[in-house]
Amino acid sequence: MRTLIKNAQCVLPTGTQQVHVLIADGRIASVDAPASTAADEIIDATGLHLIPGVIDDQVHFRDPGLTHKEDLHTGSLACAKGGVTTFLEMPNTKPPAVTQDLLEEKLAIAASKSVVNYGFYIGATPKNVDVLKAARRTPGIKIFIGSSTGDLLVDDQEALERIFGETTLPICAHCEDETTVKANAARLNGGSSYVEHSQIRDHAAARIATARAIDLAKRHRHRFHVLHVSTADELELLTQPDGLITAEVCPHHLFFNVDDYARLKSLVQMNPSIKTAADNEALWGGLLDGRVQVIATDHAPHTLEEKAQPYPKSPSGLPAVENSLALMLDSVNRGRCSLEQVVAWMCDAPARVWDIVNKGRIAEGYDADLVLVDMQKKATIRNAEQLTKSGWSPWDGVTLHGWPVRTWVHGATVFADGQVDRAHRGREAQFDHALGGYWATR
Repeated sequence: MRTLIKNAQCVLPTGTQQVHVLIADGRIASVDAPASTAADEIIDATGLHLIPGVIDDQVHFRDPGLTHKEDLHTGSLACAKGGVTTFLEMPNTKPPAVTQDLLEEKLAIAASKSVVNYGFYIGATPKNVDVLKAARRTPGIKIFIGSSTGDLLVDDQEALERIFGETTLPICAHCEDETTVKANAARLNGGSSYVEHSQIRDHAAARIATARAIDLAKRHRHRFHVLHVSTADELELLTQPDGLITAEVCPHHLFFNVDDYARLKSLVQMNPSIKTAADNEALWGGLLDGRVQVIATDHAPHTLEEKAQPYPKSPSGLPAVENSLALMLDSVNRGRCSLEQVVAWMCDAPARVWDIVNKGRIAEGYDADLVLVDMQKKATIRNAEQLTKSGWSPWDGVTLHGWPVRTWVHGATVFADGQVDRAHRGREAQFDHALGGYWATR
């Protein structure tokens, strides 16, 4: 199957150009094909932009064990609609992916269910360092340095030293200091309001744990990715890149703050918690000045019934993969950033951080994971139209300017004309950790 996409403004590694892109056998065969090139399908994309498929390196699709909230099929449908062509999923499922066998069970489920490409982190526990040393078919190791469930909390310093000192895979972590969170909760008698959630999981909790993890990474010379930076305080720790440390922010930490609890209540209850308007601005600044390299969603759905429970019974997490790209395209139209920057943060950087082979760029030989976006399209997010199994969005009722209109995965159309090809199946992402991560020259 050969597809020629003509006349799009293509966001290439060298800048944006109007070129004709030829897809053949699931790969990008040419980024400057003649207009007369023969193809099975010819698409005139005049007035539209072509970008690489988004890589969301932090999602929770709840499969196995919690599939009443989401599963690898419904989560991937939301990805396709939202322009996300590859996701990397976290290990805190039931059972958690803390062995090679459990990791491969998740890969097998995805092979049968996912319409887009996929990869899965292996989870660290205080006792599985030997498993982590031998792990394969994974982007890296996920550590919960802060509250979690079951055996996934790793707060013991000796265990952390072993993980950073003895393993070789890239590491990422949820950084909230458990001691600080517990002390804050005790002071507030466990908390009784959503505002107090941000006081329990406060700036200090985030800063202390992030500083601890960065110290471990630097002392052991180990690649480390700071997940969901939520505070200006943490940005102060990211001022001197040394070839080891990368970081990311999430849409909810860019667009929501404690003032939104009055309107949205538990719908914006997250871990790490949303912070202040000043932190919103600081995080934007961290993206724009390069201290933060990646935007990912931390898509973590719960049912509306679960979210409606009174605090602190209400669970933390919100769905976002369906709308994350549109939120950023809207930000381009508002003048907050450029489309080239969005592509760098959401496509190129995550591919480089996690050494994903042949993804994240529009370049010859790369996989034809592509998204056609209409920067002029305006549409309103509606709960009733969400493909995520949870069936809601904290941005319900918000009109955005700029939307993905067609998505390809390995050259096959998986979303077009408002519909997802539910029968398509994505592929397991391939990782070559010899590539050296984000800071390596490519």
